[in-house]
Amino acid sequence: MTVEISVLTTSSLGDRSYLASDGRVAIVVDPQRDVDRVLLLAGQQGVRITHVVETHLHNDYVSGGLELARLTGARYLVAAADQVGFARTPVADGDEVPVSATLRLRVVGTPGHTFHHLSYVLDTATDHGWQPVGVFTGGSLLFGTTGRTDLLGQRHAHDLAHRQHASARRLADLLPDGAQVWPTHGFGSFCSATQADAPDSTIGRERQANPVLRLAADDFVTDILAGLDAYPAYYAHMGAANTAGPLPVDLTPVTRADAGQLRERIAAGQWVVDLRHRKAYAAAHLAGTVSLGLDGPMSTWLGWLIDWGTPLTLLAETPEQVAEAQRELARIGIDRPAAQATGEPDGWATDPGQLREQPTADFAALAAARTGNPPPGLPAPQIVLDVRMTNEWRAGHLEDAVHIPLPDLPGRLADVPDGAIWVHCGSGYRASAAASLLANAGRTVVVIDDRFDRAAQAGLTLATPA
Repeated sequence: MTVEISVLTTSSLGDRSYLASDGRVAIVVDPQRDVDRVLLLAGQQGVRITHVVETHLHNDYVSGGLELARLTGARYLVAAADQVGFARTPVADGDEVPVSATLRLRVVGTPGHTFHHLSYVLDTATDHGWQPVGVFTGGSLLFGTTGRTDLLGQRHAHDLAHRQHASARRLADLLPDGAQVWPTHGFGSFCSATQADAPDSTIGRERQANPVLRLAADDFVTDILAGLDAYPAYYAHMGAANTAGPLPVDLTPVTRADAGQLRERIAAGQWVVDLRHRKAYAAAHLAGTVSLGLDGPMSTWLGWLIDWGTPLTLLAETPEQVAEAQRELARIGIDRPAAQATGEPDGWATDPGQLREQPTADFAALAAARTGNPPPGLPAPQIVLDVRMTNEWRAGHLEDAVHIPLPDLPGRLADVPDGAIWVHCGSGYRASAAASLLANAGRTVVVIDDRFDRAAQAGLTLATPA
């Protein structure tokens, strides 16, 4: 009997959900809030969803599990130890859940990412009895790493790191080398302790490559805690929403705003976000807006930067782009933007004086400017601002640069020294967002739209750790 595992990737959040079926019935693991994707896939495969399972109460997105179970009549499996505000099928370590004549789930307690985290071994019936195909590991054993252990507070991080080590070892002892590993996190998610780029993995591969299975417990705990960087501020709202029971998502179009209303919203201090690519933003944009293009992890950075509950207006070239942004934002609990506008910047302004350009350059231009030869029309750099995360900064940075991570910038605009600012990140995406915030505060800014790994080649001196 063939088991089909379909992966639903949410690359903007660095997560994966799964639909596993025997061709007739299906299990869904850790679904995102926009469950129409899951229902479409199940319909295309002609399978009936009978079980929806959560490995843990998620901190990085609002779950669609409750709504999916309601729509399909599936059993909703959630850790019995988690106190939640909705009806579910409580499961715990050691439980076996029959799915069909040929599929079953075995529940394995794997605390670490959270206290009550569960993994689910997927078994299939063979002539020789039940055999494991793989394991849905959620935020426990990831590809080359593990889930971070500080999301429930620093006071628990050390204890949970020890539990994470024991849980990973337990899975490795329980399963054969050929068993597939299907994690939820680890593809760019801030729920992951570190990042890995493997497309798939097995228990055997993790034995060879994963530090949690190669290091002694104390060494692993020291390493994982030392490597943790900040995580998005909106995580504070995800656990509460998932514990209470998320409401169904509403992705219907939001109210349209005309140029006058956009001006009023900006003047009132509301967030008006331009979803176009940063190069289009640089060419022309509406003064007072923030650049967060759909080509990057828009929802992660917006959810991290914005004061929760602040009215939000979205600007894009097409209604389809606004709809895509709505979907992304609903996944992190920003349900209904206040308004939208589509088209081009000249249609968003009440007069041409509202339109701005955003000067850009590359690291070669910065190197030339530092020797007194800035490109024509660009100010000489008096401050070079690095808005990457702390771990990126520690790995290497430009000499004499000022470091303020992008998530900290809204509250630290006054800390940026006076003078013309040249701002950079790792690729240009975060630098564009930072520059828009700085320009809105009245600063003169140049965006370095370039990859940081080209800085040394351009002739700039890097300060690196010993």
